[in-house]
Amino acid sequence: MPTNVIMPALELAQETGKILRWMKSPGDSVAKGEPLLEIETDKVTVEVEAPASGVLRDVAAGVGDVVPVGRTIAVIVAPDEARTAAPGASAPGGSAPPSGSAAPATEPVRASPLARKLAEQHGVDLTRLKTASGRIEKADVLAYVEAQKAPAGNGAAAAAPAVAAARLVAASPKARRLAAERGVDLRALRGSGPGGAVTADDVPAVKAPPSPAAVAATAGAHGVSNVWRIMAERMTSSWTTAPHFFLVREVNVSRLASWLAQARKHSGAQVSYTDLLVRLVAAAIAQHPRVNVSWKDGTLVQHPEINVGLAVAVDDGLVVPVIHRADTLTLAQLAEHRRDLVARAQAGKLRPADIQGGTFTISNLGTYGVDAFSAIVNPPQAAILAVGRIADRVVAANGQAVVQPTMVLTLSCDHRALDGARGAQFLGALADLIDEPLALVR
Repeated sequence: MPTNVIMPALELAQETGKILRWMKSPGDSVAKGEPLLEIETDKVTVEVEAPASGVLRDVAAGVGDVVPVGRTIAVIVAPDEARTAAPGASAPGGSAPPSGSAAPATEPVRASPLARKLAEQHGVDLTRLKTASGRIEKADVLAYVEAQKAPAGNGAAAAAPAVAAARLVAASPKARRLAAERGVDLRALRGSGPGGAVTADDVPAVKAPPSPAAVAATAGAHGVSNVWRIMAERMTSSWTTAPHFFLVREVNVSRLASWLAQARKHSGAQVSYTDLLVRLVAAAIAQHPRVNVSWKDGTLVQHPEINVGLAVAVDDGLVVPVIHRADTLTLAQLAEHRRDLVARAQAGKLRPADIQGGTFTISNLGTYGVDAFSAIVNPPQAAILAVGRIADRVVAANGQAVVQPTMVLTLSCDHRALDGARGAQFLGALADLIDEPLALVR
């Protein structure tokens, strides 16, 4: 029986995923569990594994396509079912069906959501636009609009839509991106691709003054990855829709340092302060499960598992891999799992399961020398813990001024899901565990 390959939902708020590359082509044999394609979500780039063994067929979405979650993007069939490909199947990258297959009577326009929105705003008929890839992007619409504004020769009025369409440069998506980055006017280039289309190799490496079309195409978005853009949108949404409040507490970490030394000695593992904090946070959540909730559709959703996410900085923005059931792991297991997640996050090799199901997040900027900060709640979670650096500070002890190692913890809370008293109780329990953590050593 055929098995559908669908665009996965990696988090509660995800609506779409962007296909970055296919690792298999139609007709290739695939094994269940092996990497099949790479997608980009609002948080991370992940490899999607094949849901079954068989032969890949009926690839319905190509590289660069933004696909709603739950939509079928390919089919995996048994070898004996793969002898005849379904009509309309396309190769990765959105190429047309083979010449022997029947073409549909009316082929729908392939365009990105942003291109459709711009076309609607400017009254552009997308059927007039032809691109080398067959897919219309934002830059194609902007170039078309720019061409319409250009004056025609011999004193004629502005170019008609048909003339403007003829003046639209055929170019590959990579060539358009390189031209925008280097400020090169595609209309000044001689294309070496099919039908004279401009390819990436045709774009000179020398940076030239940008054309008006290139400026328009990159205005407000130059150098910003899709991951970063959507992260910005989600953080803006969290900040503007979730009523934040913040609880701050300075804690003594003298015994935490002793615990770290003992944990390294007895376990032989490369345990870090972050591993200790994950273990303590999980224990504090177990004592105060009311923190382990989400606000959804006007109700509170209680999470049965304690899944702690760690904010990790990567080149394209910020990702939050998740340590699942953190309260059940030993320190050695936590350390191993944390190292693996961070390494794969920085290498862009996270799997869908690695970023799913987080119920609480820790953001640690202490390694960057930050004393204290306030983090934005990671939706749909109820709270995030911001951790500052460990430093010797003057504190009062038994009526005397003494110097002790401390760090500042800031708990950011969504007031819809968590009130001040419950947040304070959780933070107090965490501070007590940090002050006397040895009972948790396993």
